[in-house]
Amino acid sequence: MTSEPLEIDRLDHGVLSFRGPLTMENVTLFMNAVRRETAHTMILDLSGVPYLDSSGLGSLVSASTSCTKSGRRMALTGVNKRVLKVFEITKVEQIFLMFPTLSDAIEAFTNAGSA
Repeated sequence: MTSEPLEIDRLDHGVLSFRGPLTMENVTLFMNAVRRETAHTMILDLSGVPYLDSSGLGSLVSASTSCTKSGRRMALTGVNKRVLKVFEITKVEQIFLMFPTLSDAIEAFTNAGSA
């Protein structure tokens, strides 16, 4: 069975947009993209991610932990109901800073920086 590919676009410094499922087959691609980002605030747009598996969930938790340990911030945007349900079932939703849309996240961080 061939898995669906994960496409990653770097929209801006610290802003990555993902299209496709976040699964064991492509978690290395995801982690490499996240590790390359050096911005103080990293925003991961998941609006194009229809689902994730346990490996995908683990990679998100790992990325969040790495950011926190290095004094950086990470936010997720566009999390659909199916992905959010996985977060809730596994009790990890409280570790993620989430915004409904990418523009909401950018606005929040821009305003926080000027306050």
